[in-house]
Amino acid sequence: MVINWPGLNDKEKTELIPTLSSTDNWILLTYPLGAKTKSQPPLAESQRVARAEGKCSRHKGWWREGKDELASHSMTTEVWTSTRGRISEATRTALQEALEEDNRKDTPSFGSEDLEEIHRSGTEAGLLGIYNFPGSVYATDGSNDRGVMGAGFFKFDEHRGGCCQLGRGIKGNSSNRAELGAACLALEDSKRQQDRRPVILLSDSAWFFSSSQKWTGEGKSPSMHGNPDADIMRDIVQLLRERIDQGLFTILIKIKAHRGDPLNEQADRWADEGRQSENIRWSLPTNRPIFYWTDKDTTHRSPMNPTVKKKN
Repeated sequence: MVINWPGLNDKEKTELIPTLSSTDNWILLTYPLGAKTKSQPPLAESQRVARAEGKCSRHKGWWREGKDELASHSMTTEVWTSTRGRISEATRTALQEALEEDNRKDTPSFGSEDLEEIHRSGTEAGLLGIYNFPGSVYATDGSNDRGVMGAGFFKFDEHRGGCCQLGRGIKGNSSNRAELGAACLALEDSKRQQDRRPVILLSDSAWFFSSSQKWTGEGKSPSMHGNPDADIMRDIVQLLRERIDQGLFTILIKIKAHRGDPLNEQADRWADEGRQSENIRWSLPTNRPIFYWTDKDTTHRSPMNPTVKKKN
């Protein structure tokens, strides 16, 4: 049992103390309760096993919006356990490392505890019944940070993922390009696994769906001309057509980004890893001219777009 002590009011603490006094299977998290951030036991029967300043705390009120990004400030956090309980050195070390973690994103969990299953059933994917889908479920996401694009996917039924870095960054970085790359990776994985079951592909990118919509239905004559990501879109259309020719069912579903959905968050972590990957895809150059300009001592580069036009 893990308890966020400062999150309880006085009445809740009073009601909980008898249980804590008679058991030893609990962990209590708190900030220093003494004057000038000095340690002070929250209970007479408690012992401190770890203390550190880290960035492992969620933003205040995170649950109202579902955001999973961790707080950017450091907070002194202490871990207390029962004086009657024993804790191994390995566990103590793991707790200390967790407190000192400086990652800006939380780690999604797919545990089998009742509360975890209840949480998943209440997420957007859970309410859509995706966790009970009799087929393959892929969540995809793209990442564009510090001039590098990454794409990643997470396959729920096998609890694995994949990623890559996207080339042609010199042509201008784009989150849309990364999102398309992620969707293509998922479709390629399904083909490589020769999975003939229905496939659900989850994405938080409105651009992916609007781009794909142009190629569905009859009476349309879309073209790749002018599409800055035609190299990826061409692969996506080909993969979808192959699935249709084989009579395979594919469902594309738009979900909200960064709202605590475990599937979306797992894909997000794979996309982040993709930016560090040595597997670089879709890197062939195009004939589009590249424009350079300096703004406030920062050099920018991009192909022709509305921003470049305003500079002329």
